Amino acid sequence: MSEFDQDPDHNAADILGDTSEQQQAQGHHGAVVPTSEYLPERIYLLPIHNRPFFPAQVQPLVIQRQRWQETMQRVANTNHHAVGVAYVGDAGGGELAHDDFPEIGTAVKVHKIQGEDQQIQFIAQGMRRFRIVRWLSKKPPYLVEVSYPKEPIDAEDEEARAYAMAMINGIKELLPINPLYGEELKHYLNRFSPHEPGPLTDFAAAITSAKGGELQEILETLPIMARMQKVLPLLRKEIEVAQLQSEISEQVNAQMQERQREFFLREQLKVIQKELGISKDDRENDVDTFRARLENLEVPERVMSRIDDELDKLSVLETGSPEYGTTRNYLDWLTALPWGVTSDDQLDLKHARQVLDRDHDGLNDVKERIVEFLAEGTFKGDVGGSILMLVGPPGVGKTSVGRSIADALGRKFYRFSVGGMRDEAEIKGHRRTYIGAMPGKLVQALKEVEVENPVIMLDEIDKMGQSFQGDPASALLEVLDPEQNVDFLDHYLDVRLDLSKVLFVCTANQLDTIPPALLDRMEQLRLSGYIAEEKVAIAKNHLWPRLLERDKIPKKRINLTDAALRQVIEGYAREAGVRQLEKQLHRIVRKAAVKLLEGDQQSVKVSVNNLEEYLGAPIFRKEQVLKGVGVVTGLAWTAMGGATLPIEASKVHALTRGIKLTGKLGEVMQESANIAYSYALGHLGEYGADPDFFNEAFVHMHVPEGATPKDGPSAGVTMTTALLSLARNESIDRALAMTGELTLTGQVLPVGGIREKIIAARRSDIFEAILPEANRRDYDELPDFLKEGMTVHFAKHYRDVAKVVFD
Repeated sequence: MSEFDQDPDHNAADILGDTSEQQQAQGHHGAVVPTSEYLPERIYLLPIHNRPFFPAQVQPLVIQRQRWQETMQRVANTNHHAVGVAYVGDAGGGELAHDDFPEIGTAVKVHKIQGEDQQIQFIAQGMRRFRIVRWLSKKPPYLVEVSYPKEPIDAEDEEARAYAMAMINGIKELLPINPLYGEELKHYLNRFSPHEPGPLTDFAAAITSAKGGELQEILETLPIMARMQKVLPLLRKEIEVAQLQSEISEQVNAQMQERQREFFLREQLKVIQKELGISKDDRENDVDTFRARLENLEVPERVMSRIDDELDKLSVLETGSPEYGTTRNYLDWLTALPWGVTSDDQLDLKHARQVLDRDHDGLNDVKERIVEFLAEGTFKGDVGGSILMLVGPPGVGKTSVGRSIADALGRKFYRFSVGGMRDEAEIKGHRRTYIGAMPGKLVQALKEVEVENPVIMLDEIDKMGQSFQGDPASALLEVLDPEQNVDFLDHYLDVRLDLSKVLFVCTANQLDTIPPALLDRMEQLRLSGYIAEEKVAIAKNHLWPRLLERDKIPKKRINLTDAALRQVIEGYAREAGVRQLEKQLHRIVRKAAVKLLEGDQQSVKVSVNNLEEYLGAPIFRKEQVLKGVGVVTGLAWTAMGGATLPIEASKVHALTRGIKLTGKLGEVMQESANIAYSYALGHLGEYGADPDFFNEAFVHMHVPEGATPKDGPSAGVTMTTALLSLARNESIDRALAMTGELTLTGQVLPVGGIREKIIAARRSDIFEAILPEANRRDYDELPDFLKEGMTVHFAKHYRDVAKVVFD
C-alpha cells in the first residue's frame, strides 16, 4: 500500500490558495468549521500512515498516482470536493481490508490538485470528524456512508473556557521557541475562540510531536472536556522539549561565538604586535628558542655548521608544511643534547668504598675491582671509555651495583634493558626519511641526563634477539668499542657524537649467547652468588629494614630472630641471589601484619618454632650426601648458581656388556659418559679392579632429578670415579665432591664456575673437593672466607684423582 504522507515543508498561509473559497467555507467566529451543506453523507476514503489528520488542519498531502488516481478523479467529479482521510498506522503492505480502517476519521476539502510524475499533490482543508456507518465499497476506491458526530459545547462552562485559555497561552508560548511554527501560524491561531474550544483543541494536538496512536485516540475522543484534558499535557510536554532544545542551541551558539571572538581577538593582537615590532611569529620563536639553547654549549664546528644550515632552512619554510615539522623536530633533538657539558667525577676511593659498603654486603672481590678501576681513573684523570660487564645469576645485585658505581662517581645514571630488542634502530636511530623517526636509545639517554659523561647501564645484554630488522648486538659493537665510539654516528642525527666519556656497564646472566666480538670489548666482573653468611647480612642490613619501611611498620612490632632468618635462607631461599629471599621475608611481613591487626598483641615474634605458620613447610631439606658403591658427588654450574650433582652407577645384570644413560643428559654430557666408560674399561687393572668386570656387566648410569636438563663436560671425572667405585665394589665414605673434564688418555682439563661450585659444596657441608690443576689459579683468587676450612686436591691426570679417592 502506498503511503499517504503529509508534507511538512508547506505552512498554512502558503497552501490555502483560493481565499474566496476558503472564506466561503468558514463559519462564524472565524473557526474553520464548514456548514452542513458542505458535508456529504457518502465519501471516498484515503488511508494515511504517519499521523491522523485533524479538522483544524490545512496542509498539503501527497499520494501515489498509480493507486489513488481513480479515487481523486471521482472526488474531483463530486460537487462537494471532499474526501475522508483515516489513520491506519503501519497496517498493510498491500491492499488494506476494511477492518484496518478506524471507525472515526476526518473529512477534508480538496484544493489545487497537481500531478507530478508518479505523485499527486493537493491541499487538504480539514472540516469535520466522521464516523463510518456502512461500507459501500471495500476495495479501492473505498466508498463509505458516514455520519458527523456533533460536539455539544456549553459556551458558558468556566472549566472549558479555562482549558481553552491555557491552550491558547501554551501555543503562543511554543511559537517563539520553536522555529518549526512560523509567524503565519500566529495569524492562523487568532481565528480560534475560547467559546469554541473544539477546533482549538484539534489544532493544539496537530502541532505536537506525539505518536500517531496517541493522536488517533484524541481524534476519537468526542467529549470536548475529555479531549482537552488529553491534549493539554501533550502541549505542555512539547513546550518543555522545545525549551530544552532552545537552551541547548543557545549554549552551543554562545560557545561558538566566544571561541570565534577569542580567535579574532588573538589574530588582531598578533597583527598589532607584529606591526609594533613587539612580537614574533611561531617560526621566529622557534629559531630564537634553538639559538638560546646553544648559548652555553660547546658545540663542535661540524655540528654547528649543520645546525646553522637547518636554521636557515627553517626560517624560509611555511609553518604548516610537513617539512617544517620534520626540520623543527630535528633541530629540537640537535639543540637538546649536552654538547660539551660534563659532570665532575668524585675520584675519592674512601667515598667510593663507603658507597659500595652502604649499598652491598658481600661481593668483596667485585667491590675491590671497582675501587681499582676508580684508582686507575684518578691517575688518568678520567674513567670514561671503559666497558664493565657484570655477569652472574639472577638476584645477585648486578643492576644495583651499576647504580652504586654511578653514586660513587657522582655521575648521572641511565638504565635501559636491551633484552628482547630486535631492531638495530633502537640503538642507532631511524633515518629522518621515515615517518615517526626518532634517535636511538643512547641519544635519548644523553638528552635526559643532560651531561656527556653519565653511567649508562645496558641491562640483560645476553637476551638480545635478531630479526629481519637487523642485529642490535652488531650495532652495539661501535657503541662499546672505545676506539670507535669517539665518532658514534646516529642515523637520525646524522652527525658524529662522542660517547668516549660515557661509562658503560652491562649485565648478563650468562656469556654463551653474547657474540664473541661483543664480549671481547668488555671487562668482565663475575658476581657468583652469596653463601648463607652473606645472605644473613644482606637480609638484616638491607632487605628486612626496606620491607618494614615500605609498609610503614615499626621495627619493634615484628621481631625476626637470627635463627629464624637463617632457617628461611636454608629452607626456603637457596638460590644464588636474594630475590627469592626477599619474597619469603615479604610473606612474613604480610602475615605478621594480619596478626597485628586481628589480635590484641602489640608485637609479633617470628622464631624457628613458629616459622612454618608463616611460610609453610620448608621447600628445601638438608641435602644428604648420597653414599654407597658406585655413588659419587659431582659439582655443577647452572644459570641460577652452583649445585651438587650426585651420579649413580649400578650393575643391572651379567647377560651382556654395555651401558645405559638416564637423567635427561645433553649431547656433551653423554659424550663425557662414553669417554668415562671407555677410559674405565681400559684401565680397570691399573686402578685395582677386576679387568674383566665390564666384560659381563650391563651398567646403568643415572644422574638424579631426571626432569632437569643437564649438559656440559665437567662431570667426566665424577662419572669415571662412579664406574671405578662400582668395579672395585668400594664406596666413598667421606664427604667429597669433584669436578673436571676427562679425556680418553686420562688428562683432567679445566672447567668453569669454580666459585659457584665451591659455594655449592659448602652449602651441602662438603669441605673436601677435587679440582683440575689448571683451575688452581681460579681457586686461589677466591675470597678467604670461601676457602676457610676447605681441603682441595688438584689433579692433572685421573691417577691423581684415584689416589685421593681410593688411596
